[in-house]
Amino acid sequence: MPVPADPTILHPMPEQPRVVLLKPLVKSPLIEVGEYSYYDDPDDPTAFETRNVLYHYGPEKLIIGRFCALGTGVRFIMNGANHRMDGPSTFPFPTMGGSWAEHFDLLTGLPNRGGTVVGNDVWFGHGTTVMPGVRIGHGAIIATGAVVTADVPDYGIVGGNPARLVRTRYDDRDIARLLDVAWWDWPAEHITAHVRTIMSGSVDDLEAAAADRP
Repeated sequence: MPVPADPTILHPMPEQPRVVLLKPLVKSPLIEVGEYSYYDDPDDPTAFETRNVLYHYGPEKLIIGRFCALGTGVRFIMNGANHRMDGPSTFPFPTMGGSWAEHFDLLTGLPNRGGTVVGNDVWFGHGTTVMPGVRIGHGAIIATGAVVTADVPDYGIVGGNPARLVRTRYDDRDIARLLDVAWWDWPAEHITAHVRTIMSGSVDDLEAAAADRP
């Protein structure tokens, strides 16, 4: 019988230590990552939580689905990066300490866009940035260098700064069919048996494979 890949191994490609699976790496309770999603970085991919998830002081979460591919330098900006903008200065004086800390109330209640949610099977190009509170749909592609400031639809391709929708990978009917199939939720054994269909088949092929589930 075909054997599924092991989702618990930190380095799925031992000869390429620059690639790490995120689920066995991440320890923060504020970050949730699905199985097989990976990050690629030639410097230190194991520092993902501190180098790639920035200003994450909580309580909002970063949620990344299964089978996502994150290129080098992908960064998620969280709500802790926010500053006041309703006065003459945006500088966060209370965080510097001293008697300035007595004014910490000035930093509470800042606008918060909530958690950042990434669907399944999303591909992030090199150096992309995702701003707080964004929702990225299943099967989306984020182009190299894109700055994502707004939600991305399922199977959308976005690029630029700010990122704009270039096109969708399928028409609305086929997107609905793909979401109904939701191959990323299949048991690992069934995925293993249909890897070629998932990677290169048609929507019809994928539906046929879904019907073949035990």
